[in-house]
Amino acid sequence: MKKTRLLILFGIILLLVVIIAYPGRKLARAHVNERTAVTDHPLLCSSCHLYTSQNKYVSKFINEDYLSPFNLDIMNDGEKLLVVAQDANALLVVDTKSKKVLKNINVGIHPHSVIIGKEEKFCYVSNQWSDNISVIHLKTLAVVDTIKTGNGPSGLSISNSGEYLYAVNTFGSDVSVIDLVSKEEIKRISTGSDPTGIALSPKGKNLYVTSRRAKIAPYGDPLISELTLINDNTQRLTKQISVPSAYLMENIAFTPSSDLAIMTLTRPKNLVPSIQVEGGWMMTHGIGIVEQKEDGKIIQLLLDEPNSYYPNPFDIVITPDGKKAFVSSSGVDYISVISMDSIKNILASTPAKKLKLYANTLGISKRFVIKRIKTGANPKGLKLSADGELLYIAENLEDKIGVINTKTLEKEQSIDLGGPTRITVARKGRRLFNNAGHTFQNQYACYTCHPDNHEDGLVYNMAGKDMGRNVTNTQSLREIKGTAPFKWNGKNQTVYKQDGIRFSTVLTRTEQFSYDDLDAITAYIKTGIKYPPNLMNNPSGELTESQYRGKKLFNRSIDNSGKEIPENGRCVTCHPAPFYTNLQLADVGTLSESDDPILFDTPHLNNIYSSAPYLHDGRAETLEEIWTLYGEEDEHGYVNDMTKIQLNDLVAYLKSLRGPEYEKSKPESYANVHLTNK
Repeated sequence: MKKTRLLILFGIILLLVVIIAYPGRKLARAHVNERTAVTDHPLLCSSCHLYTSQNKYVSKFINEDYLSPFNLDIMNDGEKLLVVAQDANALLVVDTKSKKVLKNINVGIHPHSVIIGKEEKFCYVSNQWSDNISVIHLKTLAVVDTIKTGNGPSGLSISNSGEYLYAVNTFGSDVSVIDLVSKEEIKRISTGSDPTGIALSPKGKNLYVTSRRAKIAPYGDPLISELTLINDNTQRLTKQISVPSAYLMENIAFTPSSDLAIMTLTRPKNLVPSIQVEGGWMMTHGIGIVEQKEDGKIIQLLLDEPNSYYPNPFDIVITPDGKKAFVSSSGVDYISVISMDSIKNILASTPAKKLKLYANTLGISKRFVIKRIKTGANPKGLKLSADGELLYIAENLEDKIGVINTKTLEKEQSIDLGGPTRITVARKGRRLFNNAGHTFQNQYACYTCHPDNHEDGLVYNMAGKDMGRNVTNTQSLREIKGTAPFKWNGKNQTVYKQDGIRFSTVLTRTEQFSYDDLDAITAYIKTGIKYPPNLMNNPSGELTESQYRGKKLFNRSIDNSGKEIPENGRCVTCHPAPFYTNLQLADVGTLSESDDPILFDTPHLNNIYSSAPYLHDGRAETLEEIWTLYGEEDEHGYVNDMTKIQLNDLVAYLKSLRGPEYEKSKPESYANVHLTNK
């Protein structure tokens, strides 16, 4: 009897499982299909609800604290290597003989570069998200001082006299000149947009500063970026040199004789339809050579080959004998070895008109590239030993330092920095994001259009049904979780759709990511990308009087004449905190003649100050232009009753906005600034 009851109970349970499971699975299948835009993605709840969780306990369980070496320097005796560990906010002191980390020194937030002073008493670390420099005593291996800089310090250089430190301010687009005796900034020098790299000529006269973003220009105009020349003696800007058709100029180096300066660069073809990727011309990557003589030319040569590309060239170093140069191609995990004699022969034997053609000649690299050397994931900063016999490579997503023998051109060893051995799903996604292996011929990585996980400031023809129509301004990927749908037209409801079939069809022109890879890159994009703090426009969280007045205008419901503003004409209606988007589609009167009649997804406004140009097609160079040139009909918010001062206040407030996490938890003082002018 007891056995019969158990069998009946088991049968009832089994029947309930079948009844619940069948429709349950069917509903789950429909849900996954809708989220991924495919019908066969595995039914794994972990893909969306675990890997992308922002719960601090879950996140701590599934993620790891990586080091991510980024840039490095070396003592003259070659025994100590100084490595910037960007994700650990640290400087690592590495013994090159024992291959052990001797010291882990805490510095500022998101450090970028390190440089050793002239007498090797101190080294200096630029902290890009802290707006300062950490001064480290090289005997005690301790931070002994902190120097204030401009906004987003990155590349560093010491003056020829050793008395001054130059810090490139990426977010501020200028260079801080720092007196190393007083430890104070004494002046700032303007540069091109989004600079990072800086180098002083061996003769100690000129400094070059590279810029990564092109000058803002109407769609269709030629792309131009700027190289800034600074006189080291006078500490004054000498001139700004236009570099046509290039951007992402990361770093620069001089030959020992100072006759040439060579920088890394990328040449985007954003004015042609993206379908051109199949013809090999969506992105090309190479070097720019600046002749150091009167009326010297700038020559661009490609590192790419006809069927194999070497994207995202980051750093370049030249051996002390001037015979070889090494370039880290972080998008494919290779070092390209360049014969400098071959470069000089090309320059000497080729007419100027033909040299211009070489900027688009894929086969030219075979004339000067000696070898390609495989590295660990995402090679970034490079440093040669004093004798030039060893090349050290910051393998950013490997947590290792690669070591290459510059005579044999073989990778001899790797120095393990002691990071986690487990590769998490998000870490795998970050590797995929920074690697071009999933695009046709390795032409570009996600990073290429989204440097620093942001946007490149360019407008692209994404090859829709009518090529040449619906051009689009690149959007930032920083902290986009919670801001779906995606694309300017809002057609992709999830990151899975954005980076799945749509990505392969429109952009990569290859097979789409495997489902495991798609899980990984989605996890990274939704959880691993953060905003830098808005230290330029809102350093403390306290609004200025102008910003507070702008906030009142942003939230207003009554115009200057006392009339009620329609709800859809109020800024806050479409852009509510903390993401400053209502996640809806809207018509704000910004369609152009080349656009299909569509609605636009309301963009989020977090850190909007750093995302020029504006509007879907990038036609507005500044926030002011959104209303002064392209909002005269009051379709994009009711603003035409505002005075010039009021518009200035509104823009000042918009520039003060920070990331969504801060906006969710900002202090009361943020909203309660004392006004002296009421």
